[in-house]
Amino acid sequence: MTTVHTSSIKSLPLLARGKVRDNYAVGNDRILMVASDRLSAFDVIMGEPIPGKGEILTKMALWWFDRLGHICPNHLTGDAPESAVQPDEVPQVTGRSMLVKRLKPIPVEAVVRGYLAGSGWKEYQDNRAVCGVPLPEGLTNASKLPRPIFTPAAKAAAGEHDENISYDRVVEIVGPALAQQIRETSIQIYETAAEIALAKGMIIADTKFEFGLDEAGTLVLMDEVLTPDSSRYWPVEGYEDALRTGANPPSYDKQFVRDWLEATKINGKPWDKTPPAPRLPADVIQKTAAKYREALERLTG
Repeated sequence: MTTVHTSSIKSLPLLARGKVRDNYAVGNDRILMVASDRLSAFDVIMGEPIPGKGEILTKMALWWFDRLGHICPNHLTGDAPESAVQPDEVPQVTGRSMLVKRLKPIPVEAVVRGYLAGSGWKEYQDNRAVCGVPLPEGLTNASKLPRPIFTPAAKAAAGEHDENISYDRVVEIVGPALAQQIRETSIQIYETAAEIALAKGMIIADTKFEFGLDEAGTLVLMDEVLTPDSSRYWPVEGYEDALRTGANPPSYDKQFVRDWLEATKINGKPWDKTPPAPRLPADVIQKTAAKYREALERLTG
């Protein structure tokens, strides 16, 4: 298996490098999305790749796209990614790429929360609401919400944090009909996926979706979907204990890296969460890779 921190496909024009994905133009109507093994934490890209991560993210996204097509069309073309590159570039794309339709992206992150966690929990403590959605009194960290809520974010420029916005702001950006369609579709996808995951012993606490429009103006699910990078997955074991004690439940994501970065010191001072990131030790890299692998095996096994 080839480990890829940064892909280098010379035969295609590079459109953008995201935190994890490198996107290349294939003609005018398709994009080759290559999931690298990069990892970002606190919006800073780590210097060391997590072996196997790009393949795991791609396998999980494809597994979910397969199961959600009845709710919303997705951006997959069905074409082999290898067909878009030169023979010597094939090892960089095999197993970690999707050849997708080029869409008009909607500049809103469609975030759905089924549980109170992360920034949602912080916000709830301040004002009993998340992104302007009022919630009942008495919820605690990791509480299941009475029903899933749509808490959108505005896509930020590279290196900036996405900013939580109200539903009214989404209406201003895309219009009332499309805003409502995005909200309803996102919640339906989340509810369907959460039920599938729970049957496999995994809780999806929250997730974010990205949508685009095709030439006909149809809403299409795009980018990655329901991976540990875009979703907070908790194993059911350990959830009740965490809920009782107010702790964060164990999760299938980059928590090992975040915890290590929070505890690490550079010249005697905590890291200030600006680049360059501290070098990740081998055991943190291995534990993180194992968590991603476990999530995939548990979901698809």
